[in-house]
Parts: sequence; structure tokens; C-alpha cells
Amino acid sequence: MGNGYPVLLNPEGNAIWKAPVRPGKSSPVLTDDAVFLTAYDEGKLYTQCFDRRTGRLLWERAVERKREAHLSQLNEPAAHTPTTDGESVYVMYRDVGLLSYDAEGELRWLTELGSFGNSNGHAASPVLAGDKVIVQADQIADSYIVAIDKTNGEIVWRTPREESEGWATPAVYGDEQVLTTSFGWLGAHRVADGMRLWGLQALSPRIIASPVVVADSVYSFGYGVHSIAGFLQGFDASDKDGDGKLKQDEYQTNDFLLALARHAGNRDGIVTRDEILVASRPFVSPSQLSAFRLSESGPPRELWSYERSFNQVVPSPLVYEGVLYFVRNGGILESLDAETGEVLKRGRLRDAIGGYSASPVAADGKIYLASEDGKITTLAAGQEWKVLGTSDLEADIFATPALSDGAIFVRTHQTLYCFGEPR
Repeated sequence: MGNGYPVLLNPEGNAIWKAPVRPGKSSPVLTDDAVFLTAYDEGKLYTQCFDRRTGRLLWERAVERKREAHLSQLNEPAAHTPTTDGESVYVMYRDVGLLSYDAEGELRWLTELGSFGNSNGHAASPVLAGDKVIVQADQIADSYIVAIDKTNGEIVWRTPREESEGWATPAVYGDEQVLTTSFGWLGAHRVADGMRLWGLQALSPRIIASPVVVADSVYSFGYGVHSIAGFLQGFDASDKDGDGKLKQDEYQTNDFLLALARHAGNRDGIVTRDEILVASRPFVSPSQLSAFRLSESGPPRELWSYERSFNQVVPSPLVYEGVLYFVRNGGILESLDAETGEVLKRGRLRDAIGGYSASPVAADGKIYLASEDGKITTLAAGQEWKVLGTSDLEADIFATPALSDGAIFVRTHQTLYCFGEPR
């Protein structure tokens, strides 16, 4: 990762370069020579490639949406972060499928996927595992995981999954396993053929943040509810005519009810009280962060579990030098011993108390946390972490920064920055 990363990020001071970008929330990914982004602008889906050293736009390519999936406010049509093998880039659009471009921007292949039945829109980004690109598609019905040959775009295998909807990007463990977290389950599929190796029902049901794998340990958190009473109260409040059914004019834009009407029960566009009862029961579960020790020969062993409110928490946790960090909306930051789960420190980032979508990142003894309203807090890492400074880019940030060789690449809604010392 290098060293020499700056504490404060100042567009007028230590920005090596900045470049205008099309609007979007996906995170930048790097090669030795390029920075890739995706965007949604003027009704089209864009892939952009910038020169890593100068910020010059090398190329951009656009595709048309083939359909329009229902999305939550935090999601958007180009929210998936692309992945790269250092030469080609692999881009997921939920309304199109998986595409690959070469270094010059020529389309190598396009594999159609979807449509997806998910209450907040499909969100898992593609990951590379050897010569395959893996896409996890957990939804209300007909969930699956699929591997696509990175050389030609052909589907190598596609395995059905029993899990319901989830939003976490899978993680690759070693060369042979893909780890998935979704709807209460931690599971593993074999990279070679997609076979389900094991499944462990030990997580919370609603999982947005992606799992983090460090050596032979994996960390994941999610959230649940104490009872189904809230679901039933919401149903009764929406049932204006008292007929025990919700029609479209009654559930309107409620993400959960919209998804049930379209993808659960008999899929007739109507939600009944019985359908609410069946759909809501699996959500009764603690909200918790859990750690597991992985094994090459079977299911993992739980190391510890920490109950905490993770309701709607988007950023993935960070494990750095034996300490696990996670941030919640309001700038609430906690750190735990990664091996034992012992709480080390809890505090509020007082100069950055907004919402958080970007995951924390670390290098050179520093941790960077970007809030949705453009505040970037820099910490000195450690059990007794402390704030070194807070920068304000005065623009929305939903993308996770990328760190490499002393440079920090930050994507705001309309600008891509490279901060650091000129080289």
C-alpha cells in the first residue's frame, strides 16, 4: 500500500490532480496505469477510464438500460463497483448484465443477467476468482450465484441459492472458495464448479455490508428486528379500506411492500396480511457483528459475536493491525479486538456526524473515513485511535476511497481527486 499518505486532503493544496466525472456512487478501482469508474448520466450507463498519473480521461463508453429496476434512494443504476485484473475491466449493471472492456475501451463481451427481484435493487459488485468473474444475485425468489469466464463472457456455472435477498458483495477465500453472506447465512461455494460447500445460519437477516476476510478469519454484520409487530402495524396503517389487502395505491413507494407485491406470494401486485406474516418472520433476529475462523475442510467456527444496532449500516468493517473498526451513521466509530471481540474504544467523529456509505480504508498507520456529506476524517490507527484531522470536500461522497503508493483517490458525486505528494 506504500507510505507517505497525507493527513488532510485539500483540493487547492495537495491534490495532484482532479478530473470531472459523470455522477455516480461506485468506487474507483486502479491498475498500474488507469482508474476506472462507472456512472449513470442522461439516461445512460457509463464506464470511464482515467490516466492514473494525470487524471486525463482516456475513454468512456455508454450502454442503454434494457429495463428499469426498482431502487432505494441510496442505490442507483450504476452503483456496482467494477473489478479489474490489471488489463481488462469488468462492469456490472443490474439493468443490463456484466460487461468487459479492454485497456483501450473496446467491448470484449456482454453477458445479460437479471432482471432482479430485490426490495432495494441488486447491489452486490462482481469479484474476480482466478479466470472467473463471480456475481451473487440474492433476491426475494430464485436467488443464485454465477461464474462467468473472464476471457469470453460465457457462463461457466450457475448455482441456485436458498437465501433470500441480500446486498453484500461476496469475498474470495484462497483460490478455491467464494464466501457469501446473506439473509442470516454464511456460506461457501467452490470456485471450480459452484458447488455449495457449506452453510452456517449464524448471521443477522438483513446484510448490506460486505464480509471482510483477513487470513483465515471472516467478519460480517447485519440487522434484524425484535418482533413482527412493526410489520403488522405498518400493514394496518396502509390498509385504508380495511379489506386485509394492500393494492398499489395503498403501498405506493414502500420498498418492502413493493417487492412483496412483485416477487412474493402469487406475484399479483397485491399484498395480504398472511403474506406479511410469512415474509416478516425471518427478520426477527438480533443485530450483531460476528467473527468466524475458516477451515479448508468444512464449516467455520464462530470466534465471537457482538450485539449492536446495525440497522441500515452500509460501510463494511475494516480490520487493520489486529483491530476491527466500524462506523455507523452519525459518525459513531467503534473498535474491537479482532481476535476476541473485546470493545476497545467507542466515540463520535464530532466534525463528521453525517451519514456513511463509504467503507473505512487504511494504510501507513492511518485510517480514512468519508461521510456522505464530504467530510473525510483521518485517524491514527490503534487500540486508542485518535483523530488527526478532518477534511471537507464540500461534495457528496458515497464511494470508498482507493489507496495506493502514497496516493488517495477520492470520488465525489462529480469529481475524481488524486491526493498526495507529486512524484
